[in-house]
Amino acid sequence: MEGKEAERPGSESLPGTWPTESFQGEYLHPSNEVGDNFQSSSQAIQRTFPLSTGKAREGTGGFDGTFIGQNHSPVQERNTNVSKASGKASSTQNSDVTLNDAKSIQTNEAEQQDLTRTTEPHESPLVQEEVKDQESEEAPRKDSQDFASSNEDDAEESGEFEPIKTNQSRPKLAKKGSKTEDEVIRTMSRKWTNKSGRQGSYATSVEEQEDQEEIQRLMSRMFGQNRKNQSEDEKTRHVGVVWKNLTVKGIGLGAALQPTIGDPFLAPFRALAALFSSSQRVGGKPPVRTLLNDFSGCVRPGEMLLVLGRPGAGCSTFLKMFGNQRFGYKEIKGDVTYGGTSAEKMGKDFRGEVLYNPEDDLHYATLSVKNTLQFALKTKTPGKASRNEGETRSQYVKEFLRVVTRLFWIEHTLSTKVGNEYVRGVSGGEKKRVSIAEAMITRASCQAWDNSTRGLDASTALEYVQAIRTLTNMAQVSTAVALYQAGESLFDLFDKVILIEEGKCLYFGPTDKAAAYFEGLGFQRPARWTTADFLTSVTDPHERQIRAGWEDRIPRSIEHFEESFAKSELQEQNLKDIAEFESELEAQRRERQAARTKATKKKNYSLPFHKQVIACTHRQFLVMFGDQESLIGKWGGIVFQALIVGSLFYDLPTSSSGVFPRGGVLFFALLFNALLALSELTAAFSSRPIMLKHKSFSFYRPAAYALAQTVVDVPLVFIQVFLFDIVVYFMAGLARTPSQFFISLLLLFFLTMTMYAFFRSIGALVSSLDVATRITGVAIQALITYTGYLIPPNSMHPWFKWLSYINPVAYGFEGLMANEFYDLDIQCQPPYLVPIGPGVTPEHQSCLIQGSQPGQTAVSGADYINTAFSYTRDHLWRNFGIIVAFFVFFTLLTMLGMELQKPNAGGGAVTIFKRGQAPKSVEKAMQKGGTPKDEENQEHGEKSLEDESSGSDTEKGTKGVAKNDTIFTFQNINYEIPTKEGPRQLLQDVQGFVRPGKLTALMGASGAGKTTLLNTLAQRINFGVVTGDFLVDGRPLPKSFQRATGFAEQQDVHEPTATVREALRFSALLRQPEEVPVQEKYDYCETIIDLLEMRNIAGATIGQVGVGLNQEQRKRLTIGVELASKPELLMFLDEPTSGLDSGAAFNIVRFLRKLADAGQAILCTIHQPSSVLFEHFDELILLKSGGRIVYHGELGKGSRLLIDYFESNGAKHCPSKANPAEYMLEAIGAGDPSYSGQDWGDVWSTSSEHEARSKEIQDMIATRRSVTSTSKTDDVREYAMPLATQILAVIKRDFTAYYRTPDYLLGKFMLHIVTGLFNGFTFWRTGFSATDMQSRLFSIFMTLTISPPLIQQLQPKYLGFRQVYRARERNSKIYSWLAFTTGAVVVELPYSVLAGTIYMATWWWTSIGWPGANRTSLETAYVWLLLMLFEVYYVGFGQAIASFSPNELLASLLVPIFLLFVISFAGVVVPYAGLPYFWQSWMYWLSPFRYLMEGFLAVATHGVPVTCAENEFARFSPPPGVSCANYTEAFVQEVGGYVQTAADGMCAFCQYKDGDEFAAGFNVYYANIWRDYGIFWGFCIFNFVLVFFCSWLYLSGGKSVKGLFSREKGKGEKGKTQEEKA
Repeated sequence: MEGKEAERPGSESLPGTWPTESFQGEYLHPSNEVGDNFQSSSQAIQRTFPLSTGKAREGTGGFDGTFIGQNHSPVQERNTNVSKASGKASSTQNSDVTLNDAKSIQTNEAEQQDLTRTTEPHESPLVQEEVKDQESEEAPRKDSQDFASSNEDDAEESGEFEPIKTNQSRPKLAKKGSKTEDEVIRTMSRKWTNKSGRQGSYATSVEEQEDQEEIQRLMSRMFGQNRKNQSEDEKTRHVGVVWKNLTVKGIGLGAALQPTIGDPFLAPFRALAALFSSSQRVGGKPPVRTLLNDFSGCVRPGEMLLVLGRPGAGCSTFLKMFGNQRFGYKEIKGDVTYGGTSAEKMGKDFRGEVLYNPEDDLHYATLSVKNTLQFALKTKTPGKASRNEGETRSQYVKEFLRVVTRLFWIEHTLSTKVGNEYVRGVSGGEKKRVSIAEAMITRASCQAWDNSTRGLDASTALEYVQAIRTLTNMAQVSTAVALYQAGESLFDLFDKVILIEEGKCLYFGPTDKAAAYFEGLGFQRPARWTTADFLTSVTDPHERQIRAGWEDRIPRSIEHFEESFAKSELQEQNLKDIAEFESELEAQRRERQAARTKATKKKNYSLPFHKQVIACTHRQFLVMFGDQESLIGKWGGIVFQALIVGSLFYDLPTSSSGVFPRGGVLFFALLFNALLALSELTAAFSSRPIMLKHKSFSFYRPAAYALAQTVVDVPLVFIQVFLFDIVVYFMAGLARTPSQFFISLLLLFFLTMTMYAFFRSIGALVSSLDVATRITGVAIQALITYTGYLIPPNSMHPWFKWLSYINPVAYGFEGLMANEFYDLDIQCQPPYLVPIGPGVTPEHQSCLIQGSQPGQTAVSGADYINTAFSYTRDHLWRNFGIIVAFFVFFTLLTMLGMELQKPNAGGGAVTIFKRGQAPKSVEKAMQKGGTPKDEENQEHGEKSLEDESSGSDTEKGTKGVAKNDTIFTFQNINYEIPTKEGPRQLLQDVQGFVRPGKLTALMGASGAGKTTLLNTLAQRINFGVVTGDFLVDGRPLPKSFQRATGFAEQQDVHEPTATVREALRFSALLRQPEEVPVQEKYDYCETIIDLLEMRNIAGATIGQVGVGLNQEQRKRLTIGVELASKPELLMFLDEPTSGLDSGAAFNIVRFLRKLADAGQAILCTIHQPSSVLFEHFDELILLKSGGRIVYHGELGKGSRLLIDYFESNGAKHCPSKANPAEYMLEAIGAGDPSYSGQDWGDVWSTSSEHEARSKEIQDMIATRRSVTSTSKTDDVREYAMPLATQILAVIKRDFTAYYRTPDYLLGKFMLHIVTGLFNGFTFWRTGFSATDMQSRLFSIFMTLTISPPLIQQLQPKYLGFRQVYRARERNSKIYSWLAFTTGAVVVELPYSVLAGTIYMATWWWTSIGWPGANRTSLETAYVWLLLMLFEVYYVGFGQAIASFSPNELLASLLVPIFLLFVISFAGVVVPYAGLPYFWQSWMYWLSPFRYLMEGFLAVATHGVPVTCAENEFARFSPPPGVSCANYTEAFVQEVGGYVQTAADGMCAFCQYKDGDEFAAGFNVYYANIWRDYGIFWGFCIFNFVLVFFCSWLYLSGGKSVKGLFSREKGKGEKGKTQEEKA
């Protein structure tokens, strides 16, 4: 009995020794009556035979696990062939049925006796007892078997399969290509954690045996007959999927034109031109295309369907239909039924039973695996009626968690975070298994998995599919899986396969008949091709191979393929199968009706709404606290900013001079907390895909999630408001009574909660972050302006005044002001006390504070707020109620928005062409609204497609390709990195060579150091210590080495807006030597386009995956960009086939072969290639873990030299059908933690081959050194082109990128236009009162606040350019960091200046500079100049922050912190006179906005006469017999302002005579405007110096600085060691 080792699914036969068939036969099979008494018999059965869930097929080495779980009587089996064990329940409904698609195995008499004993106990109790007795007797004998049987070799030679022995006579199953006993035991005992999918350990133990028995028992508890009998849910499940005549149509073409910023302006002229030309399609609806055409088929319970097709063929659309995801398609015809119930009814009432699992693993990164699965379990725990008797919810959760974590071997990861690219977590394979476990928890009866093995290596992908196979068997579900690279062992796990191309069904039926069907059509399956590769190759003219004599008879077009299949016998069988299955479903439907109760009438959610909210709340808390660093960082930032704000308003006096700043601090507190909620937007969009996935899994209603987020906000928001308020409140010296403090805290808390809900509701209601940012940009302006602080309510213009009624911040501000001022007695002091001077008595004085009474020097706070703002404390609790009402409203709006959210609309991928560069067929199709293929006569079209890339063309293409004649050698390469535990060696004594005309593969298991070695050879290592000799033609590497070699990265990083031709030309222009004429470089690019067969997409823009080039085209372009540089020395490629489907991988390797044949020297890492791909390589460098070489040399035909080397050194024999690439990795124990064989690194270092290779290298060095030096090896230029050329090329490319990104530029212009108009109409034609002076100030202040959203917009552009430069162009030495930075800076400026000019037009002439304001043209010109400088300033400021930020998130978080600093000290919020001395003495003078404010405000107020409004005068009575003028003459001369006698004889004093006096209060003087302009230039220049300096530091200088320090440190350490030695 294999214990723990065996309990995980194996690499070829799944799942180790689990009796999956016994599950199916005994307690899952519809016709089963045995129940949960399976344990002893299944254990016994299991001891007798290892199982395979896969089917045995010719030459694949799978074991046909028929003996267990099928309802066959021994008599039948003796008389007939043994029927195939699909391990899949759909096979039979009673013991007489034999699968018509099963492969048959002739059995001999010896087997029959054994079979009789091991058949599932279905016949009679007597037989069962007999079987149990015999098995229990024989179990000990089996355990003591000698596993390493001496008969292994015989078994292997004859291709027989030897089960684990139970008696002396061994049953022989004459199966060609079956596995040896040794292999089977290894397969069974291999642990899940063994990533390589190869040999495991041989250990067994009683403990492991018990462990496995327990798992079987637990599985029975979850999916057994006992639970089925107990559970209402199980009795009413809809199992089995049928689709008939399914046709799906979606909007859109396969091609579109690249939008540009010129489109909106040129559109009218183009429309006009279209009217006069007949070919153009004018207006009309967008074209509709067929995504799936007339599909019919069925998947029974317990069956797995493999969906094959190239990217864009329609696989995802089919899976979405299978998984009942119907949103976003134009039209869906035909029927899809689940257990006989229509798709519409399933979507409405039984949503939880159908599951579509997208390509990506969507989980919260900061949640642990345990919490992720527990949450899923809590939300899917069935009601009491569907659980076992006496089983509580928590028991069910605990039990199921135990089962799934053991079943998928993720027990060891339970406490680990799931993780993502920023958060460290579980590995890719483990994350996939978490996704599968989550799907298993849903107990959905129909599951669709979309290309889920993307990014997994072959063995992990196999484990993943095996896990799904297990799930399918145990839970009796119908499963469809789309895979791109499906190896044979993977293919064998499926029952049926569907092949889709261009939305047409080319084959649907049993997996084992697929290859034969296409061979029957005239296609030839080459040796060692996997079935899946063969199937996908038939539609590719390059890839397919045609049988002799069938050249004119094979289907020519996709329509012909579809037609051939529709007429085939297989399709007839399918239709019969559907009809048969539908009649079975009718009986199932009647059973369901009978079992249905009120509880199971609808099965959308397992939990009631309030419990969903509780579960989601708990989960959200865990998500938050999983990321404690961010939380603590956020709170730390809040305290820091609170201290700044508190110090700015430190200890405000209760006298008149403290009135204005007191309002300011309350406004600031509101604003700060309200804007903190902005971060909700990003969070809302990042977690949306997870929420949509959970909604489709029916875990919870989106509304419950929205509510849970709000509940979680309560404590978190309270903490942040409390931290801010307690610091600011007491530092500023606000009212010190408990009631006032707690009221302010209450108001701030509820207002912040309301703003969180407001921003979240915007996030829930709009489709993308871009749109949300535009809305919030305007919303924030409105919120700030119409709070009542910047413009008092009675000064608001009627057209916008309504904004203050719907602004929650306004109610909060009134509440805080009333709370603070209602009992404040404001003592009037100079300069607010008027008049002052000798002989002035208090009864003849007044106060300048609004609300003052004549003859009184104190003002009541209540009067002040009533006169100035129309506020009263009576409104306090009314306002609180209104804020709460807003909060409830926005929360409900969020709930509604989340309920309405839909996943992305369905539709195919689109290729985007530059206008005028689309191929003719595509252009015609775009005009007429069809797909490009519709245009061509299919037969002729297909023919021409083949002609296009015929051999002659290829030869012509490769003729022009530059050849290499240099040899690159490397010896004694060692690479060491420092770690916490001390130095760690990644490469050890590696040696080898790469020579022209040869394609060299660099291979090894995951983590062996392939990419490390490749980067080391390409001189791209900038961390750790590398030693060894790298020589080109026996000479040291030239300075030009990095640009003279091509390096194709694994990630295809390109400028998304460039076309294919432009990308190649850019590379050729800057990387080919200066001496080559430009036209010659461009001509060479055309040669490369032909070579890579990209002529028809040369004018297509690269774009993003999905909108732009597909994965394979991007990979070809990556190679092309490197080739365009005419690499003089060699080409490096890092995993060029990873993430591609098998057809694309084949094409890429075919290109590499062509290049090698043309004389290129190529070194390429490749991850577990199929034998077909491996056959293309000439030489191999094979690494084992620890970076040691285990083989280097030629492969030979059929890899014979490699195989001979391993076999002669003690590796096992390589079967003729095995993949040599997998064989060699298995031989060296790659990735196998329990490998205990010889160290192949040692074997190689002592071998004669190694010696021969070393001698060969020495000979090469000696020979090549004598060859005369070429320019290739002694070029000293680091870059091929001079700096000026680099800068011009980069600037041109960046301008093109901006021109083709209309969204960004239109967003920028719209933000300027909307905020300009908003500002202009808010302060429409500012008048001449004292309040209007303040309005001028605030209008200018609002102009400064447009910079944050603009900075947030421009930072991602800079970081995008930097990403492309860092990832590829820097290392290839295409251009320098200086050219990159210059390009990124220069391209922003013209657009910013244009946008600023538009802003000026919309703002200045509508508010401050309107004709009646009498501003001179010079002043207006000055404002324009200063505004342009401001535009330049924020570009530099934003890019400076981005230049030292590692990512967008951090850059956007830093902006508000820096801006708060800059704006706080500009002298607006707290005027210069009111600033504490500490800040006044230095920070005020360092704030750039202080100079900007002075420039704008001085011009806006200079020479403007002030006419006070009635409520702005300070009124007092003059002493008897003295006129007002005489009484105040000396005072007015000293302080300014003017006095007039009111109608009632009182003196009315106005504080300002003209604008200059108002400006002087803010330390602003008209005489300084040109000085300020000059100083502001200095700040702009400083910003750009910072951009260049930080870019240099980040991109190249960091290395030099680090090197400087490490050198110093090294010297110190060296001295120290020498002293120690001495």
